Amino acid sequence: MDDVTLVSQQFAQRTKYRAPSVDHPMTPLSAAEIMAVVDIIRADQRFGNSVLFETIELFEAPKEALSAWYDGAEVRRSARAAVFRNDENGVWRLTISLDPPAVTACAFVEDARPMIQLEQFTAIESIVRADPAFIAACAARGIHDMSLVCVDPWSAGNFGKADEEGLHLSHTFCWLRTRENDNLYAHPIAGLNAVVDIKRGTVLRIDDHGALPVPMAEVNYESQFREHFRAPLKPLDVVQTEGASFTLDGHALTWDKWSLVIGFNAREAITLHDIRYDGRSVIHRASLAEMVVPYGSPDPGHARKNVFDIGEYGLGKLANSLKLGCDCLGHIAYLDAHVNMMNGSIYTIENAICIHEEDSGVLWKHWDFRTDRAEIRRGRRLVVSCICTVGNYEYASYWYFRQDGAFEFEMKATGIINTTACVPGKPSRYGTEVSPGVEGHIHQHAFCARLDMAVDGPRNTVVECDTEAVPPGPENPYGNAFFVSERPLRTEAEGARRADAARQRFWKIINPHQLNHVGRPVGYKLEPTHTITPYFADASPSGHRSSFMQNHLWVTAYHPEERYPAGEFMNHSNGAGGITDFIAKNRPIEDADIVLWHVFGLHHPVRTEDFPVQPCISTGFTLMPNGFFDHNPAIDLPPDTNRASRRHATQTCCGD
Repeated sequence: MDDVTLVSQQFAQRTKYRAPSVDHPMTPLSAAEIMAVVDIIRADQRFGNSVLFETIELFEAPKEALSAWYDGAEVRRSARAAVFRNDENGVWRLTISLDPPAVTACAFVEDARPMIQLEQFTAIESIVRADPAFIAACAARGIHDMSLVCVDPWSAGNFGKADEEGLHLSHTFCWLRTRENDNLYAHPIAGLNAVVDIKRGTVLRIDDHGALPVPMAEVNYESQFREHFRAPLKPLDVVQTEGASFTLDGHALTWDKWSLVIGFNAREAITLHDIRYDGRSVIHRASLAEMVVPYGSPDPGHARKNVFDIGEYGLGKLANSLKLGCDCLGHIAYLDAHVNMMNGSIYTIENAICIHEEDSGVLWKHWDFRTDRAEIRRGRRLVVSCICTVGNYEYASYWYFRQDGAFEFEMKATGIINTTACVPGKPSRYGTEVSPGVEGHIHQHAFCARLDMAVDGPRNTVVECDTEAVPPGPENPYGNAFFVSERPLRTEAEGARRADAARQRFWKIINPHQLNHVGRPVGYKLEPTHTITPYFADASPSGHRSSFMQNHLWVTAYHPEERYPAGEFMNHSNGAGGITDFIAKNRPIEDADIVLWHVFGLHHPVRTEDFPVQPCISTGFTLMPNGFFDHNPAIDLPPDTNRASRRHATQTCCGD
């Protein structure tokens, strides 16, 4: 037996966490640990009390350390931190040992800008509302009560403007409330953008592109403003009289045949680690690593709307505190999230992560008409979720684990569309009029999942699978023959791939050292069902920074510092340091420790039905076992009939 096979078998055969009372090394930093990191950094003479904190997160243990931990070895806790000062540019990337306490690595990135922080949102709004030039521009539009003006702090991107170079900026948009709690997005103040120097706390300039009348009709969604409601339906309760079937030990979760560890950080929100089915490894780490929202209008101001909601704001820090019976139904377990504020204090988001199980319908069924016998199994799925609010939009992330071994991610987008004003009845070609004088621009939501694969072991290969028709002829006399051709992707250059619906293309992640009972490599398949096409030019400012959208799949050799597809520091970035730089090394990816980067998303031509609050629209992906099992893995589900189900009171007989 060769070394690779031996390591893979050892990797695959670990079936349990070391002990229920021992925290898994991938457990996120506690509030106490974050506070300790702050103290360690401030005690370092290079930083002191003047330093500000962008992010503090777990420094994830190397894979070999995790493997050793299962055998009883100790894994000492470390942290990553990004820190900066308000009186100078640049960001320090630090590694911090918690025991013994010390800053163990320090790198200064002089052209980096930190993320725009949650606590800066209202500060930026106040800076703009107090600016004399902005006040004058509002007065010219008939707006005199500045307390009713609302300013959203968008990231500024990088558009080569000379007066913006070297600065940490926010490019803002503004709206008006007519009264307290009124829906501000019904009243856009068009053509008026303030550019804010965040570090100095001043307005760099006011861009006034010309005024349109502010639409004043109220279009509200809060119940306090609604006079009429439809008749309520009868209660639909999710009741589990014996409790939930999952076990949560700290952040280690087990359910049915699944086991995993739930992580969380201020940038990505939920991260999932050491995902296994029946003890067999499937994924080492999974997360939503980046998202970008490009808008389609070339109009002044709006052309800059190309925001990276993960890399420029931090999705995790914007997580909601979820409410029982509203955000999640059933028998719920919650996990709090602890993140740092800029001043080093702790911000605890109570109930940031929801864990529950839900019915998922028929899992498998067959009726034998010859014997009039039927077998049916209903399935359920485990759900790990969070909901994050980025300005006007809510992003609800759902990670699903199914009983047939499939692993899914769904993103539901809701909230309020971004609006601008138009002449009533005359929206631009780039948008839809959703209310008289209110326009929503066409845009996209592009997401990139980072999947550090470990299918039955640490060394995998991606195989591209295309369906091909056999040309009519001796091999296909009836013109009906088609088959799946397979091609392994051997280098990172080959691993940059696009979906192809005409070929029903999918990708299979296999372990060539583990075979199923028919002698084929075990594997999982990724089917690109929610792909999108970018419409910005590759050489445009948005194209440079969003280059990961060029493909639907990227496969890279694993490297612990290659974490984000658009780069480590996104504010005012120039497009360097992301996935296109990773694959330029053209490393081998066949029979290797590999990472998949899957790009998917929502193409959103706005509808009138998306206003004043948007019904959920969804996108996502599925990883489905393909040869991983010798047969249907859900064949062993016991027969069951739900005794709480009742026939409708008005129905006396089936078919009546």
